[in-house]
Amino acid sequence: MGQPDQRAEGAGPFTTRLTWPLPGGGTAVWESRRARRRGTLAVRPPGAETGRHRPADAVAVTRLRRLNTIASIAFVIGGALFAAGAAVARYGSGGAVESASVYFAGGLFFNTGGYVSLLQTINAPRHEPGGDRLVTRPWRWWSYEPMRLDWLGTFLLFAGTLVFGVNLLDSFLRGLSVQQVNRLVWTPDVIGCVLFLVSGHLALAEVCHGRPRLLPHRLDWWIVAVNQLGSVLFTVSALAAYTRPATGSAINTGIADWGTLTGALCFSLGGVLQLYEHP
Repeated sequence: MGQPDQRAEGAGPFTTRLTWPLPGGGTAVWESRRARRRGTLAVRPPGAETGRHRPADAVAVTRLRRLNTIASIAFVIGGALFAAGAAVARYGSGGAVESASVYFAGGLFFNTGGYVSLLQTINAPRHEPGGDRLVTRPWRWWSYEPMRLDWLGTFLLFAGTLVFGVNLLDSFLRGLSVQQVNRLVWTPDVIGCVLFLVSGHLALAEVCHGRPRLLPHRLDWWIVAVNQLGSVLFTVSALAAYTRPATGSAINTGIADWGTLTGALCFSLGGVLQLYEHP
């Protein structure tokens, strides 16, 4: 049970921002994304509209900075490799195996970025009821917290990268019928895109504390917006790659290749921006 005078904001059943009074006067403000990305809690003096951000201890700050750097670089490289794979598929002469190999290498970096993002959420410092600082908890490799919006969003992101891995592995198979291609290659691709879209929507809801809206003055909003644009482009690419049984060819290979290339560049750009969102 929360304190009767604390104020909670968020999306649906999820809380993304809490404000509560401090015993000595003033208020504390906890935001889920700021706590796990920057490791800070805002403390406002009595009567003030703004305050200072109180950082977590050195252990938490070092932990968050390292995890953020690893995840950011992984998405930058993964996106670049996906873009390269799309370029090879579109203009290269090495055949489908060459582009599939580049895609698969990029998928491994996406897997890394997804899991490290989840680790950052799991090991973020937590707020204590009525307290004025964040508390660092022991390191964990896994947790199950579906009622946390940040956990659910990063978990779906990681799950999406794993499903993309199935799609990328199956793309090496040869001699498949049209039905097998659609079931083994196209279906995991679409499922991964849907998971990315849902994860991106939750990230926007977390940043906006409810209904998504334009916040162009905030770095975290730009990060999730650019990544969500990448998810939309990936989805367009996947839909265009559906193999029509009547003809045995994709709906539009040009849209499929360009959607993958531009979507991958969005994820690379999001990774670069994320490098600056750290403690």
